[in-house]
Amino acid sequence: MTDEDLAARLAQEAGDLLLELRSAHSPADPNLGFVADKAANTLILERLRAWRPDDAILSEESPDCLERLANDRVWIIDPLDGTREYTEGRSDWAVHVALAVNNAPTLGAVALPAKKLLFRSDRVEASPSSRERPLMVVSRTRPPPETAAIADMLGAELVPLGSAGAKAMAVVAGEADVYYHSGGQHEWDNCAPVAVAIGAGLHASRVDGRALVYNNANSLVPDLVIAPRELSLRIIAFCHSQIDKEGS
Repeated sequence: MTDEDLAARLAQEAGDLLLELRSAHSPADPNLGFVADKAANTLILERLRAWRPDDAILSEESPDCLERLANDRVWIIDPLDGTREYTEGRSDWAVHVALAVNNAPTLGAVALPAKKLLFRSDRVEASPSSRERPLMVVSRTRPPPETAAIADMLGAELVPLGSAGAKAMAVVAGEADVYYHSGGQHEWDNCAPVAVAIGAGLHASRVDGRALVYNNANSLVPDLVIAPRELSLRIIAFCHSQIDKEGS
C-alpha cells in the first residue's frame, strides 16, 4: 500500500467509525466527544504501528514523544478535527491524516465523513471560482480580529465555518476562495489540509509568506493562509503592511 493510499484508508475508516459512534450515542451525551476522539485515534495509531512501524507519529490525542524529531518521516494526525461541530450534529468536522517528510507536508488525506467526501493530496484539483466577490472562511467561534480588515481589502464576504479541515476543503472544492487563520493552531490542525491544498495547486503558507514547516519541537502553528496564489499574495502583502505600520 502506498503512503497516499494508507492516508486515505485511515481517514476513511476513522470517519466511518465516528459516524457510527455518533449515531449510537444521544446528542446530549457529554462523553461523546471524548469517546469519539479516543476511538478514532486508537484505530489510526494501531493501523500505523502495524503498517509503518518505523515511522514516527504526532497526534492530537496522544502524548507527544520528542524522539519523533530524529525521524524524517512523521505521521501527523487529528482523529477528529472539530469535536464541537461533531457533537452538535453538524457536518463541518473532519479527520486529518498527513505524512511530513523532512519537515514538509508531503501528503495527506482529509475526510469530511458527514458529507461523504474524501480529499487526498495525490488525487485532487482545485475547483476554480467564478464569483465576483470572494468568500473567506473563518472560524465560527474565534475569528481573528483582523479578518474584517482583510475581507474589506479583498472585497470578500466572511463565512463562518467549523473545523480547519472543513474550511480548507471548502477552498479546495471551490465553495470558498480564502481560508485565513491567526491566533494559533497545532500541526495536526493543518498539516493534512495544507498537503491537500498544495496538491490541488493552491497556495498555502504562513501569513507572512514563509513556508509551513512540520515536525517541530513546539507543535504550535501561529497562522496560515490557503487560497489561489493571487489572493494569497494580496493577503501576504497586506499583513506585511500592517507589520510595517505597527513597527513605525
